[in-house]
Amino acid sequence: MFSTPFLDIPPLAGAAGTVRLPGSKSISNRVLLLAALADGTTSVRDLLDSDDTRVMLDALAALGCGIERSMGTTVRVEGLGCRLRTPRASLFLGNAGTAMRPLTAALALLGGEFELRGVPRMHERPIGDLVDALTQLGCRIDYLGNPGFPPLCIHPVAPDSLQLDAPIRVRGDVSSQFLTALLLALPLAAARQDIVIEVVGELISKPYVEITLNLLARFGIAVQRDGWQRFTIPAGSRYRSPGEIHVEADASSASYFIALGAMAAGRPGGAPVRIEGVGADSIQGDIRFVEAARQMGARIDSGPNWLEASRSAWPLKAIDLDANHIPDAAMTLAIMALHADGPSTLRNIASWRVKETDRIDAMANELRKLGATVEDGPDFIRVHPLAASDWQAASIRTYDDHRVAMCFALAAFNPAGLPVRILEPHCVAKTFPDYFEALFTVTEPVGVPVICIDGPTASGKGTLAVEVARRLGYHYLDSGSLYRVTGLAMRRQGLAPEPGQESLIAELAGSLPLSFAEGKVLLAGEDVSDAIRTEAAGMDASRVSVLPAVRNALLMLQKNFRQLPGLVADGRDMGTVIFPDAPLKVYLTASAARRAERRHKQLISKGISTTIDSLRADLEARDLRDSSRSVAPLKPAPDARLLDNSLLSIEQSVEQVLNWWQEVQPFESS
Repeated sequence: MFSTPFLDIPPLAGAAGTVRLPGSKSISNRVLLLAALADGTTSVRDLLDSDDTRVMLDALAALGCGIERSMGTTVRVEGLGCRLRTPRASLFLGNAGTAMRPLTAALALLGGEFELRGVPRMHERPIGDLVDALTQLGCRIDYLGNPGFPPLCIHPVAPDSLQLDAPIRVRGDVSSQFLTALLLALPLAAARQDIVIEVVGELISKPYVEITLNLLARFGIAVQRDGWQRFTIPAGSRYRSPGEIHVEADASSASYFIALGAMAAGRPGGAPVRIEGVGADSIQGDIRFVEAARQMGARIDSGPNWLEASRSAWPLKAIDLDANHIPDAAMTLAIMALHADGPSTLRNIASWRVKETDRIDAMANELRKLGATVEDGPDFIRVHPLAASDWQAASIRTYDDHRVAMCFALAAFNPAGLPVRILEPHCVAKTFPDYFEALFTVTEPVGVPVICIDGPTASGKGTLAVEVARRLGYHYLDSGSLYRVTGLAMRRQGLAPEPGQESLIAELAGSLPLSFAEGKVLLAGEDVSDAIRTEAAGMDASRVSVLPAVRNALLMLQKNFRQLPGLVADGRDMGTVIFPDAPLKVYLTASAARRAERRHKQLISKGISTTIDSLRADLEARDLRDSSRSVAPLKPAPDARLLDNSLLSIEQSVEQVLNWWQEVQPFESS
């Protein structure tokens, strides 16, 4: 997951490959609550690991449920059997409506004293209709802030004081989560008589209620339904664990990769984007996004637990759609509409306004930043297509809404070849923490940006490059370690740095499973940072560096580090030889005296005895050798920006490089 203040996504040209989706948030949190209320222990497999499921798990643990987190995506939940083990608790539920609403209903019936709080946005999301329905029964719930909104205080009531004879009425035109919350909770009170729920007005987001009914049946509750207006929970209903249950992948998240296939030309051979974990037979309503995407011209094939999407009609076809049945996935259609042959209208989406943010306003505002003409109203949005000349590079505000972030990442596919900046990208942790990583595995960029940081020994290149890479969320290449790692790998393979084994060493060097993380050098995941700094490793590095085939192999290895979303590379010839087209090249230097002082402090801290004078003489001699060597001599690239950090702190150097990077980007200051 990217935890940087912003993430720049370079312009994208193609998409193909396979992505495995995480579990559905809607199913995950419903299943967790059902497992918690049921008799017995339930193994929940393929559970979504996200902010929303974590707050639900934490809440259930606080209520006395036994929670056993296994390796991977399996969680074992020891059910309460409808009996509270913790009669009093204060629960923090973040911005998870799928936790706040059902827990409110369940706890109001279980008989304890509870406070339910969330982030500030959760305290702006209405819950009054659910509370009104519960108070009809005799539940006691107080608002701790604004009436009609969390936070809440739930007080205990005696089960025999509940008023269950008359139908419980709940509005259907605000959020289907209110009805879902009642359906999940009321079996707790159905021991002696039928309980009837009546929906007042039109029920929105019916597919989400279908998910609830399906899962209730899996846990032994057979709800009787009369259309979408009347639901009856039979007397004697009791939750029973199914023992094991699998969570489908998130159909809403599938929409982004379906859109990828529809918008982007595939790699040679026309390979589609394949989505695994959910198929056309999904119980989730958002799977009907497939129908809408086909209406816009996408080609979509499906099978058990998989979908494949590819481009067919181009430009895409404009659409006029009642999107009430796919409220979350429909947001993706608004991005696809930028590539349509006319204006596209999404109707009956009033529920967007009470989600993680006001999604109608959010989508309209950010689409306009891209250059689009957008019309919007209380329950609709109309998006006009964008000509290539009208696209603009935009910094997209995400409003702490995961779906806004995921949708607008797709704007990097545009005919103008412009990047897009996603502010606060970490908000995707709500449902799909590795969304951007998954996106990058199936997309082909127009080009990947590189920042080169070259300079002499002990100038601080590595420290600066690591921090710049961290701040941007970019990959990092420590080119200075490559020959040392090659020497280490060579010895481990029983090879020697001799001309007769040059081809074998080169083959080994070209396929080194090398990565860099948190200042460490990792070889096949093993930290070899210390192993490559020995005197023997240095001698091996010198010997393999004179083998031409090895040098060529490492040249290609370095170039292969250029991966989405970007790369920061440090060394001595990054800007002159390896990445001459890099948009930013920095030549970092400092006086020999200053570098000697820094190196002296470093060595003394490790218990190595030396003198500043000897270190300075060694650095000056090495500078002379590096600058006069015949192959890739140490020198600034012609277009490099010189940064003398003799008198600068690391933070000041980092800020200078980031400021230069901002100057070469097309975005306004974020």
